[in-house]
Amino acid sequence: MIEIPVLTFHDGITKARQILRDDRFREIYVTGIKKDLLGYVDITDALRVTATKSNVTVEGFVKDAACAGPEASIESVAKVMREFRTDSAAIIDETRHILGGVFLSDLFPVIISRNELSGRVSTHMSKQITAADPADSLQQVYAKIMETGFTAFPVVKKKRLVGLISRRDLIRSGGVRSAIAQNSTRTVGDLMTQEVVTVSCGAPLSAAARLMVDNDVSRLPVIDGEALVGIIDRHDVLAGLA
Repeated sequence: MIEIPVLTFHDGITKARQILRDDRFREIYVTGIKKDLLGYVDITDALRVTATKSNVTVEGFVKDAACAGPEASIESVAKVMREFRTDSAAIIDETRHILGGVFLSDLFPVIISRNELSGRVSTHMSKQITAADPADSLQQVYAKIMETGFTAFPVVKKKRLVGLISRRDLIRSGGVRSAIAQNSTRTVGDLMTQEVVTVSCGAPLSAAARLMVDNDVSRLPVIDGEALVGIIDRHDVLAGLA
């Protein structure tokens, strides 16, 4: 358990966006009048308000949060995260006061080292792929983020995987406001990561887990030969726990 940033329900969404620029955080927990856990906001919420200064508060964006008590096992906390599809969980006491937080990225290596994973990538991956093109504008990427809520998109050219573009890439580059204003000349090809770690659809689930740990990534494009056939993330891998 570590100390995590916490907002009150009347804090501004722009404050949330400033915190979420840090690679470490994908969710920020929000407390109420009694400093009890209300829920969380994530990067997608922060992208919804693009003004540098805004009176909009986080209250209208709060979603139910993954949480657990301090005595909970690592596996049970990871299960809660999987149910909520979040990358962290708040650790709370009996009054729902936040004691700290845990990250799936920290728990994941421990879980796969002491539990057996069954199945192959093909049986646990998502076959529904939302992809981007290198020539896509930042406005188009922003629209994909808002429509799907996904954290990143494989970049495909002529049916071949050529990169990966994430919503964090947009935030880091300052491309969000220009995308909304539709005055950016940059494209996906300008911002995408070109060296992408992939996994074969026929690989065992344990191989995908090891690639995620070794390369510190949360999701992997799945390929069959040179064709992109799916996406698998940490939550998908943990669904294969024996």
